[in-house]
Amino acid sequence: MSQNSIPDFFVYGEPVRPLDVGFLHVETVLARSNIHLGQVAAHKHPQMGQITYWTGGSGTYRIEDRSWDFSAPAVSFVPSTIVHGFSIGPGTDAIVVSVADDALATLAGHSLLPLDRPVFTDALPQHAAWQRLATVLDMIAAEYAEAQGGSDKVLPALIAVALSHIGRLAPEATDARGSSDTSLARGLRRLVDAHFRDNWPVDRYVEALATTPHLLDKAAHAVLGSGVKRVVGERRLLEAKRLLLFTVRTVEDIAYEIGFDDPAYFSRFFRERTGEAPAAWRRRQLRGQ
Repeated sequence: MSQNSIPDFFVYGEPVRPLDVGFLHVETVLARSNIHLGQVAAHKHPQMGQITYWTGGSGTYRIEDRSWDFSAPAVSFVPSTIVHGFSIGPGTDAIVVSVADDALATLAGHSLLPLDRPVFTDALPQHAAWQRLATVLDMIAAEYAEAQGGSDKVLPALIAVALSHIGRLAPEATDARGSSDTSLARGLRRLVDAHFRDNWPVDRYVEALATTPHLLDKAAHAVLGSGVKRVVGERRLLEAKRLLLFTVRTVEDIAYEIGFDDPAYFSRFFRERTGEAPAAWRRRQLRGQ
């Protein structure tokens, strides 16, 4: 670990670039093995989400501060801005489908899987959805490679089907579709992602979402599991964990980065939520890697 920030990439190892409307990209993990050598460091994609379907082999997959030791088949969906990475054994391969946020937004109503949160699963190995998912992803890879006429219509439909199969394999990730609470909570999540450093009061989120304090708090509890203040605190905690785990920045620098004026208050905030001081949490996490 040597960087002071978590890198953003277009695809792994390539700098961020503007994406065309409806952009998507399909490749295998092995196709980029000369760059990552089986060790993909923590990174994020600011403009697109990714499906990664492991077709063979084994390894460790990381999303934010969680990790899973897996053997194929396994699959993840990671939305934009979510930190992820992996380490894999020789010959391990996956199909990676990268889809621009604007294209994912048009698919949201056609997918069983919510597209605003990450998911990883290698569970239910006998579930028929694994074979169906493999078939659909093979179709996506072939359609992308052949680039026949009409692929701009076929590929989004296939990706929506793939996302729905992931939802069937990870039912705990799905939620009720289309409810007003769900829509409001997702709006809150987007605003918190953008402004958690700015110390917005609850009324500012209420105003931005054109709702009432009662309705916003109700939606936050129903969908996100806690009230608005707690949602903001958890987002700040997530960012603190990212920076502690994936950068070498000091605790004081991280405190200022996530909106605390007082590093001592940040340390109390962190300890209350994790049971450890930031530096101690960092040491324990790094020993476990």
